[in-house]
Amino acid sequence: MAAKIVPLIMAGGSGTRLWPLSRDTMPKQFIALLDDGLSTFQATLQRLMDPAFGAPIVITNNDFRFVVAEQMLALGIKGEIVLEPERRDSAAAIAVGTVMAGKRDPEAVCVALASDHVVSDADAFRQDCKRAASLAATGLIMTLGIKPTHPSTAYGYLAPGEALSEPGANRLSRFVEKPKLDIAEKYVAEGYLWNSGNFLFSAKTMRDELSRHAPAVLSAAEAAVDKATRDLDFLRLDPESFGKATKISIDYAVMERTAHAGMLAASFDWSDVGSWDSIHAIKPQDGDGNVLEGPAVALDTRRSLIRSEEVLTTVVGLDDVVVVSTRDAVLVASMAAAGKVKNLVEQMKADGRPEASEHLRIYRPWGWYQRIDIGSRFQVKHIHVKEGGQLSLQKHFHRAEHWVVVRGTAEVTLDDTVRFVHENESVYLPIGCTHRLKNPGKIGLELIEVQVGSYTGEDDIVRIEDIYARS
Repeated sequence: MAAKIVPLIMAGGSGTRLWPLSRDTMPKQFIALLDDGLSTFQATLQRLMDPAFGAPIVITNNDFRFVVAEQMLALGIKGEIVLEPERRDSAAAIAVGTVMAGKRDPEAVCVALASDHVVSDADAFRQDCKRAASLAATGLIMTLGIKPTHPSTAYGYLAPGEALSEPGANRLSRFVEKPKLDIAEKYVAEGYLWNSGNFLFSAKTMRDELSRHAPAVLSAAEAAVDKATRDLDFLRLDPESFGKATKISIDYAVMERTAHAGMLAASFDWSDVGSWDSIHAIKPQDGDGNVLEGPAVALDTRRSLIRSEEVLTTVVGLDDVVVVSTRDAVLVASMAAAGKVKNLVEQMKADGRPEASEHLRIYRPWGWYQRIDIGSRFQVKHIHVKEGGQLSLQKHFHRAEHWVVVRGTAEVTLDDTVRFVHENESVYLPIGCTHRLKNPGKIGLELIEVQVGSYTGEDDIVRIEDIYARS
């Protein structure tokens, strides 16, 4: 198989089970969960930096487009970034990637990957992909199976059938998605493997199986790609067409139904880091089985995860607990209930709690801002503008702003004038003035913004010009 394997990377999920670290505005795939400084999305990209793999097709959504682009740029990786207008689950995302790869080469072999998984051995992962790809080229949809460490209701299960030519590879005799616990126990005893969610297939085979088992998904994906539009470095799928795709996972849409599935027993350790107990399991632990990160102290505590971003967090006399402290929220849960954090987030959203979805630090294409304080008629923010970044030319109807530069140099447009504001200098922006902030320097620009007025919400922004094409 001489042609390169085409990676299709799914990067649009929300990762609510890892709240409060992972939230809708910055989900787990873009956060450095481990100690290597890379997000799991970047680690996924890095695993594919091998001559056997081509440029990736990354399927994400509009809110994450600049984060995806920036994290790819940091690794020097080029690829196609495709924007879903809404989440329609993995079948639609994989269908879009399949259609795009198939337009280039109908026989192209693709590997569909989640962007939020942790793999222990990148070289073993690549070798397994190459072996599975050779079987995928014969018309099979291959999935990489993981030997279970315990019965779990969180994963799909793979039953091995007839042996194939590659060692450890079999036809898939049965695919069962997330069974009940008693059934999962039976499957583990019978030698079933977990489904890792990594699939390899030719574009033609997946297209044929989608046409047979999920025609609405395929037709919607085809139309969405055909009518897609370019926006800077992104490909925007047609919203009306994509919205017609059935909202269903690839597991239910194809893998449980196809007669052309195979499986390969993976030679690497794997975790979907889907909850805090799985994070605890893959992290280095002390003699009491604890994982302590940040300013955290434990006494008479065992088998627990305690993580703090800033505030000293202490735990005494508790076993099997998860304690996660961020700047604006604290989670305390039993390890056994870690999977219910998603339900907690849903409850908080129903109650209108902004902390359920938003971080204090909000990322933008030009950098980020973080709220320091808010009250009646004022708001204070810490703003970071990356090198070369600039905010939109804008104005506000209900607030004035004061900018104090604490690091770097700001290029400030104020109506018809442009001036430079240096460290330990400030500028006043009256209500209604047209203004822009730019970082012309080679280091990050840091400033404190004090807003004063009758309303300080983010929707009091009238954009006049924007290099990032935001409205």
